[in-house]
Amino acid sequence: MNLPFTKLAATQKLENALLVSILFFIFKIFFPLQDSTIIILINETFAFLAVYFWLLYIVSIIEFKVKSPLAIVLNAGILNALLFFIIAVSSSVLTEDPAFSPGTGFLYVLISSLVSFVFIAGNVYIFAAFRELFFLKQKRDPRSYFNVMSLFIALAFIAQVLEKLNDSLDFLTDTFFVVSIVLITVNSLRVAWIAFLTKRQKLYLLIISVVLSILFGINFYLTFESMLVNQVILNFSYGLQMFFSLIMIYGTIYFGVIFFTTLFHLPTAEAFDRKAEEVSSLMDLSKLITEVFDFKELADTVTTVTNKVCNSESSWLVTKNNNEFELISVNNIGFVEADKITEAILRPGESDITELKITSSREIKFVASDDLKSANFSSIAAAPLMLHNEINGYLFVGRKSDFEFDEEDQKSISAFADYASVALENAKLIEKSLEKERLEKEMDVAREVQYKIIPNNAPKFKDIDISFFFVPAFEVGGDYYDFFELPDNKLGFVIADVSGKGISASFVMAEVKGIFASLSKMIESPKELLVKANDVLKNSLERKTFVTAIYGVFDFNKGNLTFARAGHTPLYHFHEGELESLTPEGLGLGLDYGDLFSSTLKEMEISFNYNDIIVLFTDGIPESQNLNGEEFGYEKLKNIIIELADKPIQEITNEIMKQVSLFAKDNSQHDDITLVIFKKVKNKKDGVI
Repeated sequence: MNLPFTKLAATQKLENALLVSILFFIFKIFFPLQDSTIIILINETFAFLAVYFWLLYIVSIIEFKVKSPLAIVLNAGILNALLFFIIAVSSSVLTEDPAFSPGTGFLYVLISSLVSFVFIAGNVYIFAAFRELFFLKQKRDPRSYFNVMSLFIALAFIAQVLEKLNDSLDFLTDTFFVVSIVLITVNSLRVAWIAFLTKRQKLYLLIISVVLSILFGINFYLTFESMLVNQVILNFSYGLQMFFSLIMIYGTIYFGVIFFTTLFHLPTAEAFDRKAEEVSSLMDLSKLITEVFDFKELADTVTTVTNKVCNSESSWLVTKNNNEFELISVNNIGFVEADKITEAILRPGESDITELKITSSREIKFVASDDLKSANFSSIAAAPLMLHNEINGYLFVGRKSDFEFDEEDQKSISAFADYASVALENAKLIEKSLEKERLEKEMDVAREVQYKIIPNNAPKFKDIDISFFFVPAFEVGGDYYDFFELPDNKLGFVIADVSGKGISASFVMAEVKGIFASLSKMIESPKELLVKANDVLKNSLERKTFVTAIYGVFDFNKGNLTFARAGHTPLYHFHEGELESLTPEGLGLGLDYGDLFSSTLKEMEISFNYNDIIVLFTDGIPESQNLNGEEFGYEKLKNIIIELADKPIQEITNEIMKQVSLFAKDNSQHDDITLVIFKKVKNKKDGVI
């Protein structure tokens, strides 16, 4: 609905009604008495238009406010009572006081017009209220029935005027009057909205309908007997008397029909209330499925609503995890009581209950137990929470009254169990999703931290080119490489691999970085540095965690490389057209903290001349697998290095990673991959940084 347009239309109708009323009032000032045919016709035309325009306005107001049926009935009753009060109290004043006798001038016109307009507004509102109630809750459009009735009421209005002009036309008045009453009776039977009231509302309506039916009947009687109507209203407009009479008849018949209809609906009112509550509760549960993320809150809502709708005293909910039942929510029963009842009904070792089961008090041995006296249920219903043909739990409903769970109760409980099963499963999935999202955010932070730990750029030396590549198997990894600019034109480096994967390995890697960064500034010998690093890690590494590593130092003045290997993959040295795999002895860091580690560890020194290549890598490269479980291997890696040895090292790095990716393209990466390559580009022993 376009509300601004609706308000604008209502305002326009009000202006029209006020304009007609003002013109009508001015006309009455100049022509207070109806003494000629022309005056009568003009007068009745104004009266008819006043009724019509006020009806249009009041109908739009009622529709705009969308009042409840009981509010509309009550307003109509109040207005009818007001009309009764005016008729009863003011009749003698307006008809017996000589100051207000017809034809005495402006005062009479003012008072009679005021009373008449009150009658017009009151009866028009009552008619509009009947119209609103007529269309309320109708499944088919009954507009034609109401329009025909309205037409005959208008014809009766006109016939009353014609009768005053010509007595021989009284048969028209009687005809339209009778037909209007028949149509009013037929239309009064359309009271579908009564079925949608609650039992309490129907009882209230029953009383109101009796009072209003009598009140409308009295006012209809006063329409003919009251001097106020016969002299003041009749003198104001002949047609208005007919309109008032038919509205009073309409009210008498309509509220009489309401009384009997409501009376007949009372026996089924409670059942209707219950069904309405069930539907409303199921809708609420459906809404909760998509809106409530908290599992416990959702479970509490299910038990609360179940108690309310199923007319039970207690309810509780249990879930099934690994063949064990967990009590997650109770309503109006203790946890201990609910747990013992659940254990008694779902006896361990017996097969699961796959359909709703009703257990009577005679079947439950625990009823007489001292600690369960307050749980003296006459019957207990257990409905399985089924999802994908699996039982995820049970919804229990306990009733203490002597009324057993009938077929309708059982259907309701089963329906609630089905909805609860879906809702609870959704809540679990949402919780897992939120937890996964939280962990992913934490992993993102950890990945950012790790990428800040490992170097993004290699140090710049005139005699050497450096290329590196790092890809963790997961969000974070345990591989590590680093470079250390040392005094006397030297460059230290390290490559390491922490056992394990994921975030735990990344924490160890971060600690390893700190150790190597510190020791590289104090210890020049690779062997001594690894021995010291192993000693420092003694208090940090867990029993099953170890670190493989290669630490080395390039001396560009001497043109050599000194390094030590702590259980790491081989170091490849390409020299004079040949590739040599160097594996000096050494245990991984953390495998031994005694003399065995230092005595086993060997330091090696090799020359590093023009076009020599040093390749360092972690086992993620040779151990990359395809779908057949075949590994990339060391030979493929060697062949690539030999074939591309005369190429820039960045091209070598790219080709190695390309071949590894193509080899394992149909299989997921299961280990971190790190590759570091050094190449001597100038044969100058005195190279400087």
